Parts: sequence; C-alpha cells; structure tokens
Amino acid sequence: MNGLTILGIAFGLAMDAFAVSVAAGLTLEQVTARHRFRLGFHFGLFQFLMPLLGWLAGKGIAAQVQAFDHWVAFGLLCLVGGKMIWESRATHEAPSVSRHDPTRGWSLVTLSVATSLDALAVGFSMAALGVSVWSASIIIGLVAGGMTVVGLGLGQRLGSGCGRWAERVGGLVLVGIGTKILVSHL
Repeated sequence: MNGLTILGIAFGLAMDAFAVSVAAGLTLEQVTARHRFRLGFHFGLFQFLMPLLGWLAGKGIAAQVQAFDHWVAFGLLCLVGGKMIWESRATHEAPSVSRHDPTRGWSLVTLSVATSLDALAVGFSMAALGVSVWSASIIIGLVAGGMTVVGLGLGQRLGSGCGRWAERVGGLVLVGIGTKILVSHL
C-alpha cells in the first residue's frame, strides 16, 4: 500500500470524527484549547489504536466483528446524540450554566470508540493484505486528530449564539451519522 492510498484511507476514516467534532463545536459555549486538545487527542489516539487492534486480531475474527460493528457505532452515536437532545430541553436558570461538554467523561470515550470502529475494519484488511500497520496507523491517527480540531473550530463558528438549538442540531447530527453508518452497512 503506497503513501497516497494510506492518506486517502486516513481522510476517509477521519470524516466521521470531523462530523462529530463539528457537532461538538455546536454544543460548546466557548471552544477552548483544552477542548481542542482533549477531543483531537482522543479521536486521534483511538483512530491510531483501532487499526492496530484490528491487525492484531487478524482475519480470523474479522467477519464476526464486521457483522455487528455498524450496530455498535449506531447505538453509541444515538446514545450520545439523544442525551444531547434531551439535555438541550432543560431550562438553564442562568446564562453561566454551561451546556453538555462532549469532550469530557464517558461522552468523550463513547464518541472516540464510535468514530473509530471503521478503523478496526481497516486493520483487519491490512492484516489480510499483509500490509505493515504501524506507519498507516500513525498517519490515520494524525489525520483524525487534525480533522477533529478543524471540525471543532468550524462547529464553534457555526454554533455561536445558537444556544440550545445548536445542542439539538449537534445531537441530531450524531444520530444522523449513526444512521448513515448503519444504513451503509445493511
């Protein structure tokens, strides 16, 4: 596999992370350097690790995991998106009360796993093709981290001043991404 092919795969895998980070940027009142670091680092780390795990697992169990990975991604994204929509309905007593922060806690872990499950399948494919996974995983992780930071900034620009509507839209985007993943695999 040449470098251009790996770069294409990396950008393709990063699209889910990019879309989710745009949705996260919509929900945050103010995107800080901490938000960028947390989301970019975790999305990049999980996108780096999943091909390695897939490669290690090899083609022996690839068919078993590929049979349900889209259901897992769908469920995780719908869970987080639904939570964001639900929380947007709550009335905030003061403007200083912040909205849901998807760059912290279980939301961060859930989104990181959900956006990187496709990379697990790529790792399986690399094992089947006998491709070295290390350099590809590094590139995939770096591209995903970079695209996440860009998406977070874009979401912030689009969502500033939109309040609870931005959080609802962000939740709907996550549910939409989960649905797209599910439909594309059925």
